[in-house]
Amino acid sequence: MKGNFYSARTALISALAILAVYTATIGSLFASTSTDFHRLARRILGGEGFWDYLAIDPQARRLYISRWSHVMVVDADNYQVVGDIPDIHGVHGIAIAPEFGKGFITEDEANRITIFDLRTLKKTATATTGKGPDGIIYDASSKRVFAFSGDGKVTAISAATGEAVGSAELGGRPEFAASDGRGHIYNNLEDKSDVLQIDSRTLRILNRWPLAPGESPSGMAIDAVHHRIFIGCRNRTLVVMNADNGKIVTTIPIGDGVDANRFDPGTQMVFSSNGVGTLTVVHEDSPDSYSVIANVPTIRGARTMELDPKTHRVFLVSAQLGPQPKTPHTPPSMVPGTFELFVYGANSEPQAPSNR
Repeated sequence: MKGNFYSARTALISALAILAVYTATIGSLFASTSTDFHRLARRILGGEGFWDYLAIDPQARRLYISRWSHVMVVDADNYQVVGDIPDIHGVHGIAIAPEFGKGFITEDEANRITIFDLRTLKKTATATTGKGPDGIIYDASSKRVFAFSGDGKVTAISAATGEAVGSAELGGRPEFAASDGRGHIYNNLEDKSDVLQIDSRTLRILNRWPLAPGESPSGMAIDAVHHRIFIGCRNRTLVVMNADNGKIVTTIPIGDGVDANRFDPGTQMVFSSNGVGTLTVVHEDSPDSYSVIANVPTIRGARTMELDPKTHRVFLVSAQLGPQPKTPHTPPSMVPGTFELFVYGANSEPQAPSNR
């Protein structure tokens, strides 16, 4: 009996020791992926045109950057420009459908999307949308691309054929959207401060949920596993919403001028890129609990971003800007040749060298 007691005690001590090592390791990993978030690299890309959304093809390691009259294509690992898609009329967003080898670009001035080949970057087709298409996403569950237009319309395009297969009126001015991969599309209405839950196959609006205390929403990201939506609002508030019932879980303070949000399922991090010149980094401790890790200094104008799910790095872009005009929705002037890519992350591994 005594021998069994000491054997059990020894086993317990060993188990506790292993648990302690495991806990310390996890704690160290969490610390390295959260509190040490900083700029890893910057690279002057140059070129003309203001910017809006960014998109990434993680498998092909390509980062797509909208530049109004063209789309700049950058290697996601060495940050070199590797291609360009020219002659675009007012690009806002890019969606990637890798299983079909296609990309989709919204053209604000042409009221259409342009479809291109992911391998060659050659334009292959177009599809008509509502007036002033802006945000665009690919939903893998329905195999459709959804383009949201300034006239309050969503247009669904078959990723396989490139043809428009339906549209719906949203009852407000849409901003960005997200897919839960289970048949639902979520979109925020900037002028109504609402979030819509839309059936991705019928385009029927299933629910319309208020965002208060969030106002004038812009960016959106989703934790599809835990059914949480993250909505960046221009009253300096990040709203966390339950994707099943629309209830507000919590709100988090962010910087001024948010235009994009991202969620990293690998690190449980939520990001808000704020045009004032900060990147708010938040950790999802649980689906209902969140901790602000840092407000990392970036650069004025870095309001949009993309996340690389493979490396957990965040890409932002901006340029040297003139004074902000007093006229609403008018962008400041941009100093020619100063457009830059900024890369942020938590590791200290050697990175591609900056060129300034």
